[in-house]
Amino acid sequence: MKYPIGIQSFAQIREDHYTYVDKTALIYQLVSTGKIYFLSRPRRFGKSLLVSTLKNYFLGKKELFKGLAIEKLETEWKEYPVFHIDFNGSNFTVPGTLEDILEGTIKGWEREYGKSQDYTDIGKRFAYVLKQAHEQSGRRCVVLIDEYDKPILDVLDTGIKGEQEETLLEERNREVLKGFYSVFKAADDDLQFVLLTGVTKFSQVSVFSGFNQPADISMDIRYEALCGITQEELEHYFAGPISDMADREGISKQEMTGLLKRQYDGYHFSEKMTDVYNPFSLLNAFASGSIRDYWFRSGTPSYLIRLLAHTDENLDELTGKYYDPQEFIDYKANVEKPLPMIYQSGYLTIKDYDRDFGTFLLDFPNNEVKKGFVALIASDYLKPRQEMGSWVRNVVLSLRRGELEKLNKLFTSFLADIPYTMRRKQDERERERYFHYTFYLIFRLVSVYTVYTEKEQSEGRVDCIVETPDYVYIFEFKLNGTADEALKQIEEKGYARPYASDRRLIYKIGASFSSQTGTIDDWKVQG
Repeated sequence: MKYPIGIQSFAQIREDHYTYVDKTALIYQLVSTGKIYFLSRPRRFGKSLLVSTLKNYFLGKKELFKGLAIEKLETEWKEYPVFHIDFNGSNFTVPGTLEDILEGTIKGWEREYGKSQDYTDIGKRFAYVLKQAHEQSGRRCVVLIDEYDKPILDVLDTGIKGEQEETLLEERNREVLKGFYSVFKAADDDLQFVLLTGVTKFSQVSVFSGFNQPADISMDIRYEALCGITQEELEHYFAGPISDMADREGISKQEMTGLLKRQYDGYHFSEKMTDVYNPFSLLNAFASGSIRDYWFRSGTPSYLIRLLAHTDENLDELTGKYYDPQEFIDYKANVEKPLPMIYQSGYLTIKDYDRDFGTFLLDFPNNEVKKGFVALIASDYLKPRQEMGSWVRNVVLSLRRGELEKLNKLFTSFLADIPYTMRRKQDERERERYFHYTFYLIFRLVSVYTVYTEKEQSEGRVDCIVETPDYVYIFEFKLNGTADEALKQIEEKGYARPYASDRRLIYKIGASFSSQTGTIDDWKVQG
């Protein structure tokens, strides 16, 4: 099989016989039932391929769709004037870049369809081009804009000034895009179909306020699987590669499917809760024959780190909670709330839907994202001097082998390695919050095993439980307390009771964390 890794051209995929997961039935439904759409999906999730597929469809290239579902659905195959803008590949931190791209693009279209001497405004010039294309071809126009939000995301919260040094480049780019997109209101009679794709949906007070509101299909149950790969598609198109990987690893096909699911599945984009795999990671895994962290390593979410750096919310206070959709759908650039950006960027996803309240549970989609994102956040939050990757591996090995003394030394050395400025907190509440968040991040980092943090039980909430194939570790930490107090709480609250009949060896670990030294000063174990 040939895997289209990094190939976003539908024509190339079809002409060169790469594997294509047929989404054309959904695409036909999309173009047949609406006009102006917006779709938000994480990066490298197939948005550009979707745009390319639509472009070829509206150009009437019937031969490229031979054998696909749409071949039987479409009977006319009309050719429309198509206007495609792709903001990928440009660096918008340089002032004037956005204006140069739009100017060059409009000039190219004006050379083809004609230029009005009455307009200098970029939006009005585009509206004139659309009108001319409509009149000359006899058919309304199709506009496809890929990664519409990149000119804003690149400069979001950077403080970079525009060319005139009077306004932030973030504000300048937002206003330019707002003016450009206003064309969709003025040219409504000349438009057949419009699709904007991006990572983030900015609030209506920004770029979307200049034109007729698009139908946001980002959480539409009909189009949940428009991008990405479903479980059914995985088993239909990739049964062979799954078997090959299973044979190489010496495990069953079912076991390999489970490994792939835990690593790359877990995305849900509506209350329908259809499982969607990350296509970039999945295709890379099949091509290399190895399960690794492909998507997360393909790019650093620098804009998220910038947002999280000055927000008062910690990751543990955001995950594993139910939210009203309005709390995570629209990103409002004037409000320092990172949740919408984290969700829309693909680092959190829907894990459950409460029909009674209409709320959604948000948490990490899969192991790849959880491990990568928590490591990134932990590195930025704690700023340890030692390399975290090797430390995590040593902790996991200690847990696997039941080496409690080594585990104590690893925790003590790591915590002592955090700069004093990071743990210096002014009041008791902040010291307590720092203490809990530190251990939340640490245990999330080592969650190659089953890890429960702040787990609710009948008698109370246990700090952390780690389950390995041979051991169960029950941790209780005390801030400026004693290990004996921690062990006493484990006993009195009966935290070990659910494991009474478990065949694994149970270890109860009490530890005291000192806010003065910033590390563990008392550690005791009961077997």
